[in-house]
Amino acid sequence: MTGLSQSWSRRVWLRSALPIVALFAAGLAGQAQAQDGQRVSITGEIADSWCTVSGLMFAKGSAHHQCAVWCALGGIPVSIRDAEGALYLILRIGDDTDSVANPRVARLMAHEVTVDGELLERDGVKYLLVDQIADDKGVINLTHDEHGIQPFGN
Repeated sequence: MTGLSQSWSRRVWLRSALPIVALFAAGLAGQAQAQDGQRVSITGEIADSWCTVSGLMFAKGSAHHQCAVWCALGGIPVSIRDAEGALYLILRIGDDTDSVANPRVARLMAHEVTVDGELLERDGVKYLLVDQIADDKGVINLTHDEHGIQPFGN
């Protein structure tokens, strides 16, 4: 290969590689951004994400409590739904390393709590690393009178 053709092929390779390098760099920047969290305090109801997002059944308060416990123990991700309806997916509570299907999490299902922790967002999903449960009011959303006990109610 002559010096001219080597120079030309190197320029073609660089031009084709630059978009890939730029995408890779943007991906790294996105990962770094996703790792940057902010300290928050969130108040809301602990709920399983399956029934809440799918709308499969009425997923609030005492009507949904037993179903939510089953979902949490079955490995369905648990979240906090705030008063505006925003969902925050709980990745960890305290120093727990196994929040999925964790009896500690299951005992909180349908409880209204205030948690302190770190909020991470990625692709429109809000994730919480809960440091502590600052307040636990228990199950206060008494919906079973209206909706029956789910999944066996109305």
